[in-house]
Amino acid sequence: MLYYLHTLSDGGDIFNLFRYITFRAGGAFFTALVFGFVFGRPLINALKRRQVDGQPIRIDGPQEHRILKKGTPTMGGVLILGAVFISSVLWCRFDIGFLGVILFVTLGFGLIGFLDDYRKLVKKDSEGLSGKIRLLAGVLLASVASIWVLRVHEGGLSGTLAVPIFKDTLLNLGLFFIPFSVFVIVGSANSVNLTDGLDGLAIMPVMIAGGSLGVIAYAVGRVDFSDYLDVHYIVGAGEIAIFAASLIGGGLGFLWYNAPPAAVFMGDTGSLALGGALGAISVSIKHELVLAIIGGLFVVEALSVIIQISFFKLTKRRVFLMAPIHHHFE
Repeated sequence: MLYYLHTLSDGGDIFNLFRYITFRAGGAFFTALVFGFVFGRPLINALKRRQVDGQPIRIDGPQEHRILKKGTPTMGGVLILGAVFISSVLWCRFDIGFLGVILFVTLGFGLIGFLDDYRKLVKKDSEGLSGKIRLLAGVLLASVASIWVLRVHEGGLSGTLAVPIFKDTLLNLGLFFIPFSVFVIVGSANSVNLTDGLDGLAIMPVMIAGGSLGVIAYAVGRVDFSDYLDVHYIVGAGEIAIFAASLIGGGLGFLWYNAPPAAVFMGDTGSLALGGALGAISVSIKHELVLAIIGGLFVVEALSVIIQISFFKLTKRRVFLMAPIHHHFE
């Protein structure tokens, strides 16, 4: 929205700054950060009033959690989503299709997570929505986003997969791009969700991954940078860097209250939304495989659960003391 202030410029005044992605990214970062600091404590107090017993704690989890984490409210992801949404609306250009896709995925998965958290609180059970319902809703959202991205990508980029290291090499996936990108988005959302189990554990790697993808988006969105790096150029991708900056700012604002000992948990409201956002960004900038490297921690967490469940079904024995793997180390 503020981008259009540049139309008031004669080329040499302060309004001209709003043309630049770097300036607006800085504005988005600080807007989201201040939002977190201003609204964090009132939100936590409101959540505490409504959640007398706090987030339900897993009975089969580490015993100290039932003591140390008892009474800690959840749904803190609302703070991050609010910060990211307000910052994006203020500082991004929405004539760029990618921003609509990414916000759609972020808020959509946030809604799924919110319903899951709400059900946990109402039932006073750590289970929440059934896995099948969550998966189906996620696949539907990701399918819409994948078709949307197909339409936004221009020319030879549509329906292709970029291969890391091999510079501007693109593999044409055709219609298979849709199930592939659905897998990336849904997998990313659920991997971050599995990582969210210790104070501050999920939000830090999310900010690192988001910042890294934001830098890549800025690079592939500039003709000179993409030409120098010999990677594919994506028209309008630079605007995604502004969304990434708001993600970092909102994440830092939330971390202020989530660092050990946490005053609030992000819950599925935050973890599903943030994971979905990372997946949507990577699909938009053609760096889906790079996300698996940058978000290596999320991959390890998800694999630990898959290995644990598969091995237990086959042998009735466990590989880890508990999964996800961060609970094993606890």
